Amino acid sequence: MKPTPLPPTPSPGPTDRVGMELHQLARRHLGYGWWSLLLFLTLGVGLEALHGFKAGLYLDVSNEMRRLLWTLAHAHGTLIGLIHIAFAATLPHLPGWPTTARVRASRALLASGILIPGGFFLGGVALHGNDPGLGIVLVPLGAVLLFLAVLGTARALSRPVAR
Repeated sequence: MKPTPLPPTPSPGPTDRVGMELHQLARRHLGYGWWSLLLFLTLGVGLEALHGFKAGLYLDVSNEMRRLLWTLAHAHGTLIGLIHIAFAATLPHLPGWPTTARVRASRALLASGILIPGGFFLGGVALHGNDPGLGIVLVPLGAVLLFLAVLGTARALSRPVAR
């Protein structure tokens, strides 16, 4: 007597097109968020090491602006990494979010995760006296994009759920 074959197990995850898109987008933001956390927490450890070894590059009074900017890069990068994870966790609750608005918010959030901490970090690389370097100009653009991503997500959550 042959054993009866087991029925195929359903594949995990969504099967419809929108569900697959949401799933892929959520995974992208989860990955970005967790890798950002790793990167910026590592930067924080590096900054602590510079502090611990009393590195003049970081601790001299003439480098106070660098210390501030690199600390801001670490803090903002870590926070935006957490925002990416929150965005990914929010996506399954928004199946009716129009694709264009969803993609726009996603891209704005991804760009802000590069521009804000990158701008702070680059601003601290080459100081001009006690003023930040040119990289700092990336921060306001990143801030606007972050604002738009959060606004778009909040608005999508405020819409009534289609039944």
